[in-house]
Amino acid sequence: MRWEQLFADLQAQFDAEESAAERAEDASRARAAVGRLRWLDRFGGARGHEVGLTCTGAGEVSGRVADLGPDWVLLVDERSREHLVATAGVCALVGLGAATAAPADDGPVARAWDLRRAVRALARDRAPLQCVLVDGSVLTGTVDRVGADYFELAEHPADEPRRRAAVRQVRTVVLTALAVVSPAVSSRG
Repeated sequence: MRWEQLFADLQAQFDAEESAAERAEDASRARAAVGRLRWLDRFGGARGHEVGLTCTGAGEVSGRVADLGPDWVLLVDERSREHLVATAGVCALVGLGAATAAPADDGPVARAWDLRRAVRALARDRAPLQCVLVDGSVLTGTVDRVGADYFELAEHPADEPRRRAAVRQVRTVVLTALAVVSPAVSSRG
């Protein structure tokens, strides 16, 4: 009987040590998995949720996560205004919650839909925009064309259409200097 108790105690100790080792290994695996995540992977799990981004030059930009690309995020605010945010200028985030998107290869099409192509889509719309740069400058006008690493903005008042007489100047903006692009707000409303 004493031997049976001794073996039972030894088995219980062994089981406890094995269980502790498994828990430590699981925790180590979890830390390693989190260590491989990029913040955009975490951000992908926030689609449809309200978040706040602190951006260089633009300050706080908040809204519901509508879409994201390899180097941009689209937020829709409470007034249904869309804000295209360049991820290079994001300094801090709030509202991510616990959800995480699985880091995956999105394929060549999704990877190609970068900030340059998003700005090119805005150029096709021909709508007046407000562009906030990483230095805090605010430019208003219409995107005329987009190059490999820049875009040209015809600067004009937000409440006037892009017409030759309304354009004050055409400014070339380097894409890496872009923080946030939003619909222009006219002074009339």
